[in-house]
Amino acid sequence: MKRLMFVTILMWLAGAGLVAEKARDIWPGDSTKEVLLSYEYVPDFSFEEVEDRLACLNSDVPLNYNKIVKSFIDYFTVRDREYTKLMIQRKNLYFPIFEYYLEKHGLPDEIKYLSIIESGLNTTARSRAGAVGLWQFMPSTGRLFKLHQDYYIDERMDPYQATEAACLYLKSLYKIFGDWELALASYNAGPGKVRRAIRKSGYKKSFWEVYKYLPRETRSYVPQFVAILYVMNHLNDHNIHIDRLLYPIKSDTILISQYLDLNTFAEQIEVCLEDMQKLNPALKRNAIPKEAKNYPLRIPTDKMPYLTANRQMILDSAAKVGQQKVELIAKKAPGSSYGKEKITYRVRSGDVVGTIAERYHVRASDLRRWNNLRGNLIKVGQPLTIYVKPGHQVVTAKKTSKPREMPNSKVHLVQPGDTLWDISLMYKGLTIEKLKKLNNLHNNKIKPGQKLIIG
Repeated sequence: MKRLMFVTILMWLAGAGLVAEKARDIWPGDSTKEVLLSYEYVPDFSFEEVEDRLACLNSDVPLNYNKIVKSFIDYFTVRDREYTKLMIQRKNLYFPIFEYYLEKHGLPDEIKYLSIIESGLNTTARSRAGAVGLWQFMPSTGRLFKLHQDYYIDERMDPYQATEAACLYLKSLYKIFGDWELALASYNAGPGKVRRAIRKSGYKKSFWEVYKYLPRETRSYVPQFVAILYVMNHLNDHNIHIDRLLYPIKSDTILISQYLDLNTFAEQIEVCLEDMQKLNPALKRNAIPKEAKNYPLRIPTDKMPYLTANRQMILDSAAKVGQQKVELIAKKAPGSSYGKEKITYRVRSGDVVGTIAERYHVRASDLRRWNNLRGNLIKVGQPLTIYVKPGHQVVTAKKTSKPREMPNSKVHLVQPGDTLWDISLMYKGLTIEKLKKLNNLHNNKIKPGQKLIIG
């Protein structure tokens, strides 16, 4: 009874934040020690203690500390310790990749913690807005940094290519603002919204000075980054431990230039499909398309000798399964660009999503999906990506019976919706190049009411 009472009291003290390991000095060699050591207590910590610990961290990114940052530290160390444990478990899967590319591009090593805030270290994470991968690239930003996206492949989910793209993006943002807190805020909100916040603040130059003018999500973004960076460097101080860490599968790369069914390939080299998916998260459909040119497929290192000895047989087998079925599904899938040609259409005055879709024989819903449009709002001059069937003829100019003879005035008054292409078709012998030369135009931009010399 006395022993039970003693254990109960100590368990209560541990829950109050006292160090349970001291039990070993009270009752050495007894099983009570194991009971107490397995009990997870949450240590108390003062504002000043955390402030001092943050000040001691050697960081190129400012680690400003205040009540907002403290509230997120409370979250990661008290309210959702399980999430923090999951991040510890996953970090060895991706941190070596992050560290390599950050060093390659001369960026602060501590930026590796940003992916925890972005995606929870999940290569297939997807936001409601359409951001994907460890670094949560939107489709347009991903394409800007050469991350290929189609029905089969989404390189935003490739940890190597996406990490290098994130480094290039962050590097460009730091070059714009010259401040890491603002660069991180821009990664979340976009540089335009951060510039707007700077302007509204009276051109202040730090994150906390423009804080109240930023979008709500961005206001919590930088404090979360500081909080998780602190927590991951002070796990012991907050009694956060795990029993098992995850490590990446050792792998080598082979180049594939044919259709390949991943499941069949995995069976042939005696690897479970789940491991092949972990190594190749960018393959959305468990297949490499037949148009692929030197696609880097990762396989476990210990399977390389067998693959090398039987390569042609294995690839032939993986090429025979499911190709027609997958291609048929790809062609019919909503928003699919498979087997189609990409064109860019620039919105004209009077255009709406429905009429543009009808003109190009595509679905309005697909047009919205390709351009990340949440509704029907489009602006004059806005470029729209459209995927059409190969050889599909689209009339982009206004219909005219025959090119007109040159009028005596030799001047054309630009009408709403006119383009240089439209005008060149209206008059015999007139080309876009001639129009630009006659009017000293350095690009294709014209506006209603503008007078153009045509001859």
